[in-house]
Amino acid sequence: MRPAQVTTWLDSGNTRNAGMDIYVGNLPYSTTDDDLRGLFAAHGEVASARVVIDRMTGRSKGFGFVEMADRAQAQQAIDALNGYDIEGRKLRINESQPKPREERGGGGGGGGFRGRDRGGDRGGSRW
Repeated sequence: MRPAQVTTWLDSGNTRNAGMDIYVGNLPYSTTDDDLRGLFAAHGEVASARVVIDRMTGRSKGFGFVEMADRAQAQQAIDALNGYDIEGRKLRINESQPKPREERGGGGGGGGFRGRDRGGDRGGSRW
């Protein structure tokens, strides 16, 4: 498809069953990728499931993401599982929102006017 065709295809509503990325928060720290996949599999086809792990400690950060192949099934899973209690923790589940991309400026401020009296000589001549 050419770009114009893709835009037309998307604008015509063809994304309704294209799938959905889901944010899953307040997970017990013991939850694995397989646990997360199993939880959502009861509601439809799970394309991927991952619990976010802290690189420094190797432990779960208590949240993860699930990608479901069908948007309607994903919405059904959100409706069914949001607030669901696992090990005393109520899950917070909603459609994942992409992180806003911030404009990257050129480097940090670094410097600026320093004035004349900045330097090694701090108080006139001693001699």
